[in-house]
Amino acid sequence: MFVPRRIVEEKLRQILADDIGQGDVTAAAIIPANLTVKAEVIAKEDGVVAGIEEATFLAEYLGLTVKSKVADGEKIKNTQVLLQISGDAQTILSVERTMLNLLSRMSGIATKTRTLAEKLEKANGKTRIAATRKSAPGLLYFDKKAVVIGGGDPHRLHLDDMVLIKDNHLAIIGSVEEAVKKAKAQGSFSKKIEVEVTDVEDALKAANAGADIVMLDNFSPKQAKAAGEALRKAGFSKLMLEVSGGITCENLLDYAQADVDIISMGELTHSVKALDISLEIVKE
Repeated sequence: MFVPRRIVEEKLRQILADDIGQGDVTAAAIIPANLTVKAEVIAKEDGVVAGIEEATFLAEYLGLTVKSKVADGEKIKNTQVLLQISGDAQTILSVERTMLNLLSRMSGIATKTRTLAEKLEKANGKTRIAATRKSAPGLLYFDKKAVVIGGGDPHRLHLDDMVLIKDNHLAIIGSVEEAVKKAKAQGSFSKKIEVEVTDVEDALKAANAGADIVMLDNFSPKQAKAAGEALRKAGFSKLMLEVSGGITCENLLDYAQADVDIISMGELTHSVKALDISLEIVKE
């Protein structure tokens, strides 16, 4: 994923401004102005690091000097130094929590994604793990990037990425066939059409109507396998199959054995366990 640095900096600036408010009263009250110090960002547990680029951008945006000791996507160990930072003491203390929150969250997402992606690779080498749009407001870009760093697929970044016809769309339109027909008539050739279905009958309807991807929503592994077999028997061997809903780390491989292409999991981003990372002032 590439976004020009200035745009990323603006996203980071907004997050930081929200945290600082009208100023860090603690740093202003007890830390001397214009005092230069050094600090280290340190991992407190093993994992996969993500957010190094963003942390660097944020620190340099504030005039701090940063030296990266690792790169995004690397496996890291407990007590490992990730970044070395030097500069104005008040500034370092004011940006500390914003920087660590972002690093910890992104690294937590990347770590979980890498774990699941490696499980799938060992299982069949075909099925990919993907994110959903279930992310904290304002953090969608960072969450999705962390998934990519971890080896997963970002799925849709925004609503304009592709046509995804879900249950509420169908509740209004009335039928899978009509929804796909409208999408094909109004949409661009450059946008794939995916349809979320809850039974094999609608999966076949979506395929017959010309959908590119069928999402099997809340199917059990056994039901997903049966849907895939029915679609292949009907001649849709090249149709991409995605499963979503009710998928956990424990049953992930059961879905992989159902011979699907994509497994999307909201828990990659909506309930991520942040990796423990801290910032410590270095005494000279």
